This record gives sequence, C-alpha cells and structure tokens, in this order.
Amino acid sequence: MRARLSVLFAVVMMLLTVAGCQPSTTFAPPPDFRSPTIRPGIVQPPKPAVAVIPGPARGIGQGFGPMVSGGTLKPKAPTRAWKYIIVHHSDTPVGCAARFDSAHRARGWEMLGYDFVIGNGTESRDGLIEVGPRWTHQLIGAHTGTPDHTFNEYGIGICLVGNFDLTRPTRAQMDSLARLTAYFMKTYGIPANHVLGHRDCKPTGCPGRYMDINQVRKLAQAFLLSGSY
Repeated sequence: MRARLSVLFAVVMMLLTVAGCQPSTTFAPPPDFRSPTIRPGIVQPPKPAVAVIPGPARGIGQGFGPMVSGGTLKPKAPTRAWKYIIVHHSDTPVGCAARFDSAHRARGWEMLGYDFVIGNGTESRDGLIEVGPRWTHQLIGAHTGTPDHTFNEYGIGICLVGNFDLTRPTRAQMDSLARLTAYFMKTYGIPANHVLGHRDCKPTGCPGRYMDINQVRKLAQAFLLSGSY
C-alpha cells in the first residue's frame, strides 16, 4: 500500500511539473525606452495693466458737450515753457495709456513717453483723455526725439489710439484732441503753426496718412473763437 502511494505521488508531481512549463497565453509589451511626450498647457495672455496711469481726469473726453477743465489739467509741478503740441498715433488698432506705459517701460524708459493718450473705445472709452505722469510732474517727454531735444523738451505729446495709415480717428477722438489743443493754445500762447504732427518734426509716417493736422488746427481755432472748449 505504501509503495502504491509513493508511485501515485510521483506521478502527480510529474504532471504538475509538466503543466508549469506550458507557455503562458498573456504577453507583456516590449520595453519602450523613448522619452514620454509632454503636452504644454494652454498659457493665457496676461491682461493689460489698467492702473498704471493716474486719472482719467474728470470732465475730459466725455463727448461733445463738456468743456476741457483747466482745474483737471493743472500739473502738480511748476509749468514748463511749452511751445509746441505734437500729435501722434499709436500705430496699433487697440490700446490705452496703461498698455503704452508698459510697452515703454519694456524699452527701458522710466514711464509712458506721451503726456496724454486719447482712447478709441477699445481699451479705454472713445474720446477719453488719459493724463500721463509726465504732464502731472512736468517732465521732459519721450515721444519726438531729435538731436537738439527741442520737441521733447518744449512739446506736449498727445497720442491717439489707432493706426491712421489704415483708418481715420473717430469723431470723439478728434473732438477731444481739438478741445485739448485749444486749451493749450490759449493757456500757453501756442500758435496754430506750432500744432504739429510727429512727421513735421522728424522723418516718420506718424501720425498716419488719415490724420489731418490742418483740420486739427481749424477745429481748435473754432473752439477758441467760440470759447466752448
């Protein structure tokens, strides 16, 4: 009996050993030594700064009715001897004083190069006049560089948002520009022939083919005669 059990045990062990050597039906994938693919996330563009520039001053650029108020334009520092008014366009379809301030600082400038920016309804209200810190503190401009620095030192730089090689300034922008120009002509004794486009001061296309400086002078003089600026 014991011999039979030994034989049976040996047979069972042999069968188990053979069964364990049978090939498996499950295959592992071959090794992959390539680097994993990394998909970059979606980067949202930064929102433009909106609180860099003081203002806007009340009573300016509200439309056709309100007058430009001398109180809102009075600088904090002693007034410079202003002789010119220099008109620019931003050469961009959108913008505001804060955006241009950031762009000018990126160039290494200490602040916005213009004294004033007039919006076109994209990032500031159409016709809105934003007052820059150069005007508030009566600092030399950084908008019309020439070898003798005349126009930066004695010129009030006004930039209208827009590319006026492609489109015309809005009616509200022209109204605000003319009223502001009339105020400065009266306050600082600036003659009409000293109201200039950037291109009148140096070789450039600014403020664009569709900005008519003669029209700005005529509108400003009309406001001066009516006293309604």
